[in-house]
Amino acid sequence: MFAATAWKIFNESIEKYHLLDRVDQEFQNPHDAKEIAHLLYKKNWIDTVQWHYEDLIRDPAIDPVGALELKRKIDASNQERTDLVEYIDSYFYEQYKEVNAQANATINTESPAWAVDRLSILALKVYHMREEVLREDASPSHTAQCQEKLEVLLTQKEDLCLAIDQLLADFEAGNKYMKVYKQMKMYNDADLNPVLRAQK
Repeated sequence: MFAATAWKIFNESIEKYHLLDRVDQEFQNPHDAKEIAHLLYKKNWIDTVQWHYEDLIRDPAIDPVGALELKRKIDASNQERTDLVEYIDSYFYEQYKEVNAQANATINTESPAWAVDRLSILALKVYHMREEVLREDASPSHTAQCQEKLEVLLTQKEDLCLAIDQLLADFEAGNKYMKVYKQMKMYNDADLNPVLRAQK
């Protein structure tokens, strides 16, 4: 099923990142650029780097100049993440565009790629919560609390994978139809953000 494949690719990316565990390491995508696996791997890599950006920027002792530079990187990462979600949705749209929708077909509140986005983030939560469970310097109460949270996250993973696969099956059967919407974020656009527009 698609969700299980995506989960495997996300964890492949996470494991690869943590071999060096550095936000500035070189990115290399092992998957063919023509395959959806390429987009999924890149998507999770962006999420993984951003996860660690978010850790770094919360350092109370961070240098203000460094914090601003890091904030710019987070903004750029968010834009790249959004762009990739749109590419993934375009992939799904192409997959199902020839399917004739049933007369009573409905549209979903969330596109498949945004559900995949949540699955990618969930893979990171599972990885890092499991790290907390396995920490040798943690107190027994911390370990127990993190184990409980990990079990919830793993249940969420099962539910989300099922929901994604059910949604794709509904597209294939014509029970649902999809549209691809551009996010149209305004704050990065010099014509739409009044602060940036004033600098022109």
